Amino acid sequence: MRKFTEYIGSQFGNPRGIIGKFCCLIMNTINQAMYKSVVKDIQINEQSTVLDIGYGNGYLIQKLYQKYQPNIFGIDISQDMMDIAIKRNQKAADAGKIKLSIGDCCKLSYDDDTFAAVTSVNTIYFWSNVQVGLSEIYRVLKKDGIFYNVVYSKEWLKKLSYTKKGFQFFDKEDLIQLGKNAGFSQILIKDIANGKSYMVQYKK
Repeated sequence: MRKFTEYIGSQFGNPRGIIGKFCCLIMNTINQAMYKSVVKDIQINEQSTVLDIGYGNGYLIQKLYQKYQPNIFGIDISQDMMDIAIKRNQKAADAGKIKLSIGDCCKLSYDDDTFAAVTSVNTIYFWSNVQVGLSEIYRVLKKDGIFYNVVYSKEWLKKLSYTKKGFQFFDKEDLIQLGKNAGFSQILIKDIANGKSYMVQYKK
């Protein structure tokens, strides 16, 4: 049972195959309040360029595009998810409005001052180096750009069986300090589900 729960946990960090597809569908369901918070709070328009980190099956990208029609770039570590996400957003991808690739947020290939906004829902637990990742996001954001980082609380994650291996845990204070270290001076935390999930907005 332990190896099975560890395998499921690894699928949340790197969805792949049939099980990965199923896990993403589960995440689309249980993370609804998180996605809605990003779509509601994000400050973008049709001319904006956005980066989504860890896009999975492209669910958030679809919602952002439906409401704002921005130019969306995305990176994920899973080839399987890229194929699914492109298919999900095929029309916008064919129009050149959505460009997805395989990548690592700790080694972003984009130029400085590229994005008006960066989004991420439940990925920071899996980054190889959170400090480097936040510094890279700071670098590629335009002045006054915002990184919308949505997470479950440390307390909530530790209650779950599949988070025992492969997950990093952060308090709000940890995420604030890491953001300051990366150069962000304006950091706002907004609760989504009290005691369970919240959004950290890092403004450049």
